[in-house]
Amino acid sequence: QVQLVESGGGLVQAGGSLRLSCAASGRTFSSYAMGWFRQAPGKEREFVVGISWSGGNTFYADSVKGRFTISRDNAKNTVYLQMNSLKPEDTAVYYCAAVYLYSDYVPSSGGEYYYWGQGTQVTVSS
Repeated sequence: QVQLVESGGGLVQAGGSLRLSCAASGRTFSSYAMGWFRQAPGKEREFVVGISWSGGNTFYADSVKGRFTISRDNAKNTVYLQMNSLKPEDTAVYYCAAVYLYSDYVPSSGGEYYYWGQGTQVTVSS
C-alpha cells in the first residue's frame, strides 16, 4: 500500500514559479514509477509528466516541456515538480500518482497508475 500526499500548491502570478512535492509512504518507493497529472475545472484530467523508478527516464506533455521539471529523491520517498514560467492555463488541481514498475518505462495515461494523492490546487493569475 502506498499513500501519496501532495503539497506546495498555491496562487502565483503568470511567469512565476512553484515547486510541488509528493511524499510517499512505504519502503519500496524506489520501485515505483511516479507521475503528475492535473485537472482544470470542466476539463478532463491530463498527464503532465512522469518519471521512472530510478529517475533515469522522464516523459513530459508537450504543454509543459521546457517549463516544468520532475525529479525524485528515493532516499526521502519524495517526487518533485518544479514549475517555471507558469501560465494561467496551468491552473488546475495537480495530482501525484504511482505505480509499481521496476523498469525504465514511464506511463503517461491515468489508467496505468494505481495510487493517487488527494491533489493540490495551483492557481496562476494573469
